[in-house]
Amino acid sequence: MDIKEKQEREKLYKTIWKIANELRGSVDGWDFKQYVLGLLFYRFISENIEKYINDEQRELDENFRYADLEDEKAMGIKDAMVKEKGFFILPSELFCNVQKKAKENGNLNTTLRNILDNIEASSIGAESNEDFKGLFNDFAIDSKLGNTVDEKNEKLVKLLNAINDLDFESYETSSIDLLGDAYEFLLAMYASNAGKSGGEFFTPQEVGELLARIIIMDKTSVNKVYDPACGSGGLLLKFAKILGKENIKNGFFGQEINLTSYNLARINMFLHGISYNKFSIKNGNTLTKPLQDDKQPFDAIVSNPPYSTKWEGKNNPLLISDERFAPAGVLAPSSKADLAFVMHINAWLSPEGTAAIVEFPGVLYRSGAEQKIRKYLVDNNFIDTIIQLPPNLFFGVTIATCILVLKKNKADTSVLFIDASSEFVKKTNKNKLSDNNIKNIVKLVKERKTLKNKTYLATYEDVKDNAYNLSVSTYVEKEDTREKIDIKVLNGEIQKIVKKENTLRIEIDKIIREIENE
Repeated sequence: MDIKEKQEREKLYKTIWKIANELRGSVDGWDFKQYVLGLLFYRFISENIEKYINDEQRELDENFRYADLEDEKAMGIKDAMVKEKGFFILPSELFCNVQKKAKENGNLNTTLRNILDNIEASSIGAESNEDFKGLFNDFAIDSKLGNTVDEKNEKLVKLLNAINDLDFESYETSSIDLLGDAYEFLLAMYASNAGKSGGEFFTPQEVGELLARIIIMDKTSVNKVYDPACGSGGLLLKFAKILGKENIKNGFFGQEINLTSYNLARINMFLHGISYNKFSIKNGNTLTKPLQDDKQPFDAIVSNPPYSTKWEGKNNPLLISDERFAPAGVLAPSSKADLAFVMHINAWLSPEGTAAIVEFPGVLYRSGAEQKIRKYLVDNNFIDTIIQLPPNLFFGVTIATCILVLKKNKADTSVLFIDASSEFVKKTNKNKLSDNNIKNIVKLVKERKTLKNKTYLATYEDVKDNAYNLSVSTYVEKEDTREKIDIKVLNGEIQKIVKKENTLRIEIDKIIREIENE
């Protein structure tokens, strides 16, 4: 981590902590994130559109400032801005102008609500409408900041000032992942919610980095990236960070069932400079109503689907004939949808593509329907690699998870098993993957060979003989770290001890006889 990145991250954390203190007693626990992330986003899109217009107009007038323009004059470029940027903000409604006048605004709560509604409404009838619709629904200004207008306004002024104090040169070019870092810090602050409030689940950034690098390997571009349970969109955006967003040729695709996470994912795309026409995030149940079906399959699929969540399964008679699940001849258990997500991902993976999926280890060895699904995947040579991760990497989850890597263009029928359970560094009460840990794991995936106590390149027959058990511990023997004992040396020591004990016993018996004869 370089100095600039560290400084930016610390500044962000201090600002979030400051806001948390300002809202203490007003907003409970995990709801607090909506205010932080909502205002961060409001500031970002304000500065984004302001800079865009300034850059264009300053070719004609070097002193032009959109923030100083009258609203009536600005309306003349509204249609063009909506077409180019997907949204529009009047000069008076820019973050900088609202923050500057916030203290004197007796109706600040109403002003902010109207501005957010106006931003969303600016896209109505435009191609970008779906990407902005309902974007600020979770930013409930009117209900939680206080009982009176004055109380709400007082809190809002402090919030706007705190967000304004962030001095990143540009969110797009910042060294840190703004939303990801903010989200992760918020999780740490409210650890009791474990990042799963309302069905949410957050993947630590370094795990996302590992998943993306496993998929990318030596590629310099991919056609498009897909996550069927995308949460706040962090896994998708790792590809933009590593390859550059311009090298994700056809964009970023995701689906998320939780409404709050769905809104955060769209916000996250905009925060990372992904234009509305370069991403498609849908809200709905991927397993029963997939909304990203496309004629062109995906080269890159990454996901951390919800663990052992319930789904309709056999209770829905239509699912067994669904082209995603039908090939296995059986559906994942209704109580455990893990392998239903795997089947869905496999169905949408391109012939040249790679998928990396985080799973609970139970899917690797449980019997019944899950064993039959594993059999289908192995028999058809879709399973490429299984990686055992260290324990305690995720918020609210101490158990060791694993990564399942799928491919459809394997050179042979082998399956690589990797024990990466020791690849971590201790950070506070959580384990983390360092840059070196990630490099080490990716190297093992790439080299694809057997290394004692670390990896095992299993043949198809190996897996079949083990009844399609894919647990890493079945194939990779852990190193015996117990102290090695030389039996010959130990026996020699025992003989010496026995000899000494016999000598002592003779001496003691002699003393006792002398005492008895006195």
